[in-house]
Amino acid sequence: MKDRRTERDTHRLRLRMFGATPARAVIGLEAEFNLFINGRRRRPEKVFGDPSRLVRRRMIPRIGKSFQLPAGGAIYFDTGVIEVTTPIVELEPGCCYRATRLLWEQIRYLRRELDHWERQHGCKCRLQGFSAHYNLSFPSSRKSKLRNATKLAYLLAHVLPVPVILLATNRQSSAVGVRPRGNRIEVTVDFTPDPALMLATCAFIAGAMETVLRWEDFGLRRFERHALPRIARFHLQKHSSRRGWRVTPDSLGRNPFTSDINESLWKLRDGRRLSLRAIAAETLRPFRQRIRQIGDSSTLEHIAAVFAGDARSLLDFEKRPDAYDDVGHSIDWGRRRMRRWPQSKYEKVIHRVIAHEPMRIGQKRYVVDRMNGWYQVEFREVGTKRRRTFNLDDLARLADAKKRSHLKAKVKGGSASPKTMSKIRRRRRTVSTTR
Repeated sequence: MKDRRTERDTHRLRLRMFGATPARAVIGLEAEFNLFINGRRRRPEKVFGDPSRLVRRRMIPRIGKSFQLPAGGAIYFDTGVIEVTTPIVELEPGCCYRATRLLWEQIRYLRRELDHWERQHGCKCRLQGFSAHYNLSFPSSRKSKLRNATKLAYLLAHVLPVPVILLATNRQSSAVGVRPRGNRIEVTVDFTPDPALMLATCAFIAGAMETVLRWEDFGLRRFERHALPRIARFHLQKHSSRRGWRVTPDSLGRNPFTSDINESLWKLRDGRRLSLRAIAAETLRPFRQRIRQIGDSSTLEHIAAVFAGDARSLLDFEKRPDAYDDVGHSIDWGRRRMRRWPQSKYEKVIHRVIAHEPMRIGQKRYVVDRMNGWYQVEFREVGTKRRRTFNLDDLARLADAKKRSHLKAKVKGGSASPKTMSKIRRRRRTVSTTR
């Protein structure tokens, strides 16, 4: 168990990590795992010391004791568990798939490093899924006196639990939490070993939050205006570790994680009795458009199918699936066909940073020194060793400018391919049309 003092230290670390954020909305996922060696649970701090003694490749240091993984995310040991996180992903079409894919890529990389370590030490290691955190930024441009992170989290703590319970929990789950974290909102729930269900969870949370952010205020009266169902007996519990709220069996007077999700057990404030699936299906209605825009039609159909009983929820199983107890050997999307979205601009920048590619600005060359949170990268000038900080948007603009300059040189030298020339002509037509 995590002690309170270390929890507070970790909380301060995370606030610093996410302190500098872009003006645009972003998302990021985290996952925590228990480490078992030869069937016995062990603290990773005691076994490895820090992540640099587990991961073979040299990693870029970050704030505190975390490191930038070669797969793009970060790793740190969080008071008894191993935690991996994704880099921030721009909130745009395809972002939920990108974030889910990125998280599973970090998990797979961690699993491969553990495979190598266990071969060297002649033992068996496994990762047991513990929790998952879905983080969405709350840009300051959307804040007002009636619209702040605390009020938004409180409203979402009433909206999200039933759909998230169906998409992300299992028979041994105990709570769904929502926490205001300054410039972001964090939804906490059990880790989900099914990537397709994790994607559905991410898309629902992101779509719901983006819809709510367009509402005039974050009061509970919005439930009636948007025809959202409300369970009659519903009392939020304070979060166990820090600010925020969570929904537990005590919140509802009945355990939703062990109840029949198809039976009409839940009395609503309007007098009806519905099943968890029916409540989730009604909750989905006002958020469908934004879920489709942020995700895609396939993800929306999967969410609707889970709520209708046409696709499985992990609560359809009598016990928690065995996949929770040995995570990371493969990324299994099941039978669902997933659209393969390309890397975002931020992701491309992060991979260039991880590759330690030197950067030239004018006559000066810079090399990566360390990551400063998720949005800023510290460089050192070659020769003078002076430190300079760039954010991901700065680096993306510099990369675009370099690419344009390279294209112009190719066109001028007559070495551009017909495909490249076609792209340039299309871009010029677009620019002239917008003018």
